[in-house]
Amino acid sequence: MKTNHRILNLTVAVTLCAAAVAGWFAPRTDAATLPRLNVQNSAVNRDKPLPVSFAPVVRKVSPSVVNIYTAKTVRENPAVSPLLDDPFFRQFFGVPSENVPRERRQQALGSGVIVSEDGYILTNNHVVDGADEVKVALADDKTVYDAKVIGTDPQTDIAVIKVDAKKLPAIAITDSDLLEVGDTVLAIGNPFGVGQTVTTGIVSAKGRGGMGIVDYEGFIQTDASINPGNSGGALVDIEGRLVGINQSIISRSGGNQA
Repeated sequence: MKTNHRILNLTVAVTLCAAAVAGWFAPRTDAATLPRLNVQNSAVNRDKPLPVSFAPVVRKVSPSVVNIYTAKTVRENPAVSPLLDDPFFRQFFGVPSENVPRERRQQALGSGVIVSEDGYILTNNHVVDGADEVKVALADDKTVYDAKVIGTDPQTDIAVIKVDAKKLPAIAITDSDLLEVGDTVLAIGNPFGVGQTVTTGIVSAKGRGGMGIVDYEGFIQTDASINPGNSGGALVDIEGRLVGINQSIISRSGGNQA
């Protein structure tokens, strides 16, 4: 059962993503090696009746949405000096062994969207923030790549990662400014780690801001269900073109189960 009481599902608009990403590649990469994006800047045909099924759109888009698995080492007491990891310094300062900070591996999951055939993937910054290991699993759940973080922009919560692969199923991208409130959209990602899931809804609002989530806010609000693990996944229009990256949920429960 879908629960929508005081729930806001927020997506970073592609127009914001493009502004953040352009700054990473332009000063560092010559034009010949820039990722080739499939950009289609035209509005959807709003006079066309909705299809009986969204299955053709899902078949088109789902191969472009990936699962992202990250891991990082976390100190249980970061305020304690790393010097105390050394037995000599513990003895010198008279610190008991039980007071030494411990380290543990913290794992997390999220989603991402392939935007170029040569392996560039768009996701949220908070999905890969601080990670020392990033792996990407394609939609078939069998093909897994090690990924490298290319650029991050905490102010918009956008990141680009890259896998060493060719001829990947890159998604088509369109200008999110062309969206209108009431347009049908689909959200695709990996909620709760259960596997790729599709939900549908409409654009509930545009240009949402003032929520203190990130510095630059121009969110698309949608009633398509988004849950933990959906972060970094795709929000697409009725033609299967990327209009945003799913970012956050504002709800009392922390989720929007569907």
